[in-house]
Amino acid sequence: MSKAGVADVWPLSPMQQGLHFLARYDGEGPDVYLLQLVFDLEGALDAGALRRAAEELLRRHDNLRAGFRTLRSGEPVQVVPRGVELPWQEIDLSGRAGAAAEEKAAEILAADWNRRFDLARPPLLRFTLLRLGDRRHRLLFTAHHILADGWSTQLLVGELFELYRRGGDGTGLPAPPPYRDYLAWLAEQDDQKAMAEWARVLDGAEPALVAPAQAPGGSARPPRSSSSCPPTSPPRCATTPAGTATPAPPSPRGRGPSSWACSPAGRTWCAG
Repeated sequence: MSKAGVADVWPLSPMQQGLHFLARYDGEGPDVYLLQLVFDLEGALDAGALRRAAEELLRRHDNLRAGFRTLRSGEPVQVVPRGVELPWQEIDLSGRAGAAAEEKAAEILAADWNRRFDLARPPLLRFTLLRLGDRRHRLLFTAHHILADGWSTQLLVGELFELYRRGGDGTGLPAPPPYRDYLAWLAEQDDQKAMAEWARVLDGAEPALVAPAQAPGGSARPPRSSSSCPPTSPPRCATTPAGTATPAPPSPRGRGPSSWACSPAGRTWCAG
């Protein structure tokens, strides 16, 4: 990437630092820090408008275009290019019988899951649109967790389908808050005070086993989230592991304390 193609260079948030370390530490096999969302879309769909919506989403959010590099000093940074090409593919499975189409769709989803992102080559997200029939489509949205957490992913999905309703035109939508402002806010915080507070909150906490035991060297795969909605209504739907559409919870406000961490043994500590 040439200097002229770089819009900005940022530090990493603490969560991003941890995910960057894990990605470099274990560079083989499936990456368990992928977010893979699947949407079954029922009804008439304008695939061109959906692709334009995804392109506009990428244009509006600088942090979604970030790639991650390591300086000679060893410090990781995220490099934001001025523009990147959206990874988008469309696959027509409508010519296959129902069961055969679903089997092939499952193969595509599994292959997508096993395809790692190179953190140095943005964007660290991709879209695949499967056509299962004249009025049946399945949208696969895959991103690396270093770009977004659960709450922000939900907001991005809502924005994606709002842009779809607008034909991919973001004119008139409020500008998203710059991620750089969040990083600046983090830099102003008192790390020692924060560590002391978390130590107090977590004092005496016991780990909880949240993943089944697995053979050494295995790779646990988190459950895929999916939802079924008409193409014009997904912003009202939240992805659920059960694969059913449910009303989305209210958007979070402010920067309330919330933290999670997973150990290789499958234990997690949560506080909020």
